[in-house]
Amino acid sequence: MINLEAVLKLVRSGDLDIAEAHKHIDDLMNKNNESGFRIDDLGFAQLDIDRERRTGFPEVIYGESKSAEQIAAIFQRLMQHSDKVLATRVSAEKAAVIQQQLAGITYHEAARALVWYKNGEARSADSDGYVAVVCAGTSDLSVAEEAALTAEHMGCRVERVYDVGVAGIHRLFRRLELIRGATAIVVAAGMEGALTSVLGGLVSKPVIAVPTSVGYGASFQGLAALLAMLNSCAPGVSVVNIDNGFGAGYNAALIHKNTVKRD
Repeated sequence: MINLEAVLKLVRSGDLDIAEAHKHIDDLMNKNNESGFRIDDLGFAQLDIDRERRTGFPEVIYGESKSAEQIAAIFQRLMQHSDKVLATRVSAEKAAVIQQQLAGITYHEAARALVWYKNGEARSADSDGYVAVVCAGTSDLSVAEEAALTAEHMGCRVERVYDVGVAGIHRLFRRLELIRGATAIVVAAGMEGALTSVLGGLVSKPVIAVPTSVGYGASFQGLAALLAMLNSCAPGVSVVNIDNGFGAGYNAALIHKNTVKRD
């Protein structure tokens, strides 16, 4: 680790930019702190800047209920600490404001997510294997895309298999071999959530079910699908909360990355 004087000399000579210098200074200030719990205090937000070191992936911004200005401030600070930043549940209106303030950020409208990479693009995805993200209908697409984008942001290759719900189950069988080849499978489904149980009985890989708040009155904004998935008779199925595409994509990526490492 270089010392403070060396950092300042590199900045003065132009060989080190401000953002990188900030990282080095943070490391120097916290070199005796081995707990992995450093905080960057913004007043309205306490940023967990050691999360990547502890868990393998940096803190993610949950954009819902935050103002565009708050998201932009958090985003900008996280850009100083990490090579990539992800913000979920960001509306198109908020995204437009944030993109005016910060350069190099991409908005994925279907997933309602903002992403940034230090070098302008994501590193190449893992060459071994992939995560499959499956959704029952086009109405489930936003949740499925949130899961897919999260897994991609974590360095996984993702295969998307959309609109294969049980109302036309032959559509699922056409894509079954692709799904079976995945390391982990995310299934997003609303209505009665039956796709999870059907698929769970056809594959030998972990299935992460995401109930979506799609359906008519008795679906109770996704509660019917949630209960159906929790009561699935198919083994190997885990369930995240209603519309939690991020959580499903994150879990699938962890399974994939740990499986690939072990193999």
